[in-house]
Amino acid sequence: MARINPLKRRLEADEAAAGVLITMPSVNLAQVLAGAGFDWLFIDMEHGAIDLASAHHLIAATAGTGCAPLVRVPRPDLALCKPVLDAGAMGVIFPMVCTPEQAEATVRCVKYPPEGDRGWGPFYAPARWGLKGPMEYFQAANREIANIVLIEHIDAVENIEAIMAVPGIDVATIAPMDLAVSMGHPGDRDHPEVVGAIERAERAILASPAALGGMALSSAEANAKIARGYRFLVMGYDVMLIEQIASQLLDGLRR
Repeated sequence: MARINPLKRRLEADEAAAGVLITMPSVNLAQVLAGAGFDWLFIDMEHGAIDLASAHHLIAATAGTGCAPLVRVPRPDLALCKPVLDAGAMGVIFPMVCTPEQAEATVRCVKYPPEGDRGWGPFYAPARWGLKGPMEYFQAANREIANIVLIEHIDAVENIEAIMAVPGIDVATIAPMDLAVSMGHPGDRDHPEVVGAIERAERAILASPAALGGMALSSAEANAKIARGYRFLVMGYDVMLIEQIASQLLDGLRR
């Protein structure tokens, strides 16, 4: 059966996928970013001002594009994951996965039995996925939903081999800023100790069936990471994009 999830299609073909994090509950912004060519949107319910209704709207805003809607929830909790999946999210992003037990919990949250514990209720997801109804969605969901864990604490790096041994992780993304904070180097993702921890995590992820993900704030950085094996690239966030463009427009303005 052909892939429904465009992100998993790219990863299966060993192609890089670029996305952007959105913190604003703006359907208009989501439509623009999805239509601009990003492969996925990172809808942030952990740090963004996005509630469940807004997340549903943002997921729907990606329809008609090749952009996969992904949602970050605060933790691997069935009560948090079920409604965003039922709204049509094509993947869930889990922060601060530091142990294999937490990694196992993420799998149970995104998969229907017998592989997981997800409950039945896909009332809206089939429409976003372009499927005929709940049963067609059910047959595809466990295969198509992307399970993405964030490696963003030194404890996760210390447990990285055990985490990556857990079946059912599709992407493991290294978050350097939180990692740096956890190591006592806030704001310094280039500190030698942080770089060393990132390199250890990279090796373990590349040796696993999961795709390697990370942050890249320019096409040059993204290309360098692709050459090192990265396939899931976080290219910034909405506030940063708007601030950068605004600064460029105002730079040199004589007023």
